[in-house]
This record gives sequence, C-alpha cells and structure tokens, in this order.
Amino acid sequence: MAYPGYGGGFGNFSIQVPGIQMEQPVPETGPAVLLDEYCGFPAFSDAYSSAGDSVYTYFSAVAGQDGELDAEELQRCLTQSGISGTYSPFSLETCRIMIAMLGRDYTGKLGFSEFKELWAALNAWKQNFMTVDQDGSGTVEHHELRQAIGLMGYRLSPQTITTIVKRYSKNGRIFFDDYVACCVKLRALTDFFRKRDHLQQGSVNFMYDDFLQGTMAI
Repeated sequence: MAYPGYGGGFGNFSIQVPGIQMEQPVPETGPAVLLDEYCGFPAFSDAYSSAGDSVYTYFSAVAGQDGELDAEELQRCLTQSGISGTYSPFSLETCRIMIAMLGRDYTGKLGFSEFKELWAALNAWKQNFMTVDQDGSGTVEHHELRQAIGLMGYRLSPQTITTIVKRYSKNGRIFFDDYVACCVKLRALTDFFRKRDHLQQGSVNFMYDDFLQGTMAI
C-alpha cells in the first residue's frame, strides 16, 4: 500500500553537481520513489572520483586532519563555497542539524561522501526556494511554503503547515537559512518515523526513550 503523507525527491528539478545528474518527478499520488534509505534528496554513489571536483576542493580546504567537518567547519566551508548565493550564510545551528541529518556514524561530523549528499540537497532546496519565491522577495510566505513542501512530495495537513510557518517564520516570512533548517528537520523526522512504521500505515508506537533519541538529536 502507499505510504501515507511521506515525500521524497525535489519536484521537477534537474540537479546538476559535478559528476552527478539527478532528476525527480513530483508524484501524483503517494510518496516518491526513494533513491536511498533517506527521503528528501537523491543518493550519493561511492563510485565517484574527487579529481577535479570543485565540491571536493571546498571540502578539503576546511576539513581537518581527520578528513571530516564539524559544525563550525561546515559553516565555514559552505560560506566560502558561496552556495547560499545572495542569501545569508547558514547559521551554526542549521549546520548542526545538517550534520545530525547525515552523520551516520554519530560523531557529530561529516565525511566527504556525506558532504556530497548535503551539497546535492542544498542545491535542490535552493532551486526549490527560488522557484516558489514568486515575488523575488528572498523569503517565502505561508502559501509559498505549502507549494514548496508539495514539490518535495510531502502531503502535510494545513494545520501542520501552519505550525511549521509559526516555527520558522519571522513576521510571516521564512528566510533561506530557516527554510533549509525546516527542510532538514522535516526530512530527518520523516525518515526517523518511517523506519519504525514497519507496516507503512502512518502510525507508530514509540518508547519514550526512542522518541527522545530521535528528536533531540535533530
């Protein structure tokens, strides 16, 4: 049966990063096909050479001797790369939840393969943001956020959308950094939930400690 209310992919966006070509359609009903264990953005393949890759250049210029990025290093790396464009650089808190979303070894750091996935996700979210920012204000409002979340394949109730807007908006407007933080948390929490919804019915019984571990880490 269809997995209710869950999304994946980024809508009709063609995402171009060095060495990878990805495209995901918006599903008409039900969830999008997930390309890896995470929903919300395309998978990274380990069959990849870093030679001549500008993304690896950004990563290696900041990564320490351990070959990984902590939150402060990630913030510096993304700022130096200019991926935010004309938008404000990512806050340290947003960088922390990016790592929580992708740090599979729970070290609080990202290796290059994880950073590559994040890079693809950020490019997709940025393109999504620019698509729905129809008035070019540099922010998205309630109706634009609803459209953006729909483009990513999620099917959320109006009440949930309103809750998200209240959490991430400033005077009813959501800036790019907060928008990315919202996308990261939505994807991470959805993945946390769906891994426990073994029957794919949209209903799960949580142990209190399991719930805290899954939500407090993000």
